[in-house]
Amino acid sequence: MELNTIKPADGAKRVRRRVGRGIGSGLGKTAGRGHKGQKSRAGGYHKVGFEGGQMPLQRRLPKRGFKSASLKYNAEVTLSDLERLGAAEVDLLVLKQAGLVRAIAKVVKVIKSGELTKAVKLTGVGATAGAKAAIEAAGGSLA
Repeated sequence: MELNTIKPADGAKRVRRRVGRGIGSGLGKTAGRGHKGQKSRAGGYHKVGFEGGQMPLQRRLPKRGFKSASLKYNAEVTLSDLERLGAAEVDLLVLKQAGLVRAIAKVVKVIKSGELTKAVKLTGVGATAGAKAAIEAAGGSLA
């Protein structure tokens, strides 16, 4: 291979379309924009979702539902997560350090999913009724 023979692959470089350069180019006069109308004019275009003045779809549809901004501070932990963790005493800090809940979590709840055989003492962590029963059956407690 010689430096003076290197060239891009076929089809990699496409020739730029030169519009408005005379009738012979095939893109003269209206330059491929057609006749009249907003899209034919310089600087004339519309925003995304614009429907020619008709009430746009995103405004025709009703507003619905609500998502609380405070939900990002809530987290949940399963019984099987506690089993894998293997700690005798569990609080919010332990769960954060283990990576079971996000760092911004403020409220953590244990849900009944999986099995728990070890006795675990929970402090500052909530639990569902089923999870509470499973924790106490394994010899643990909630504080």
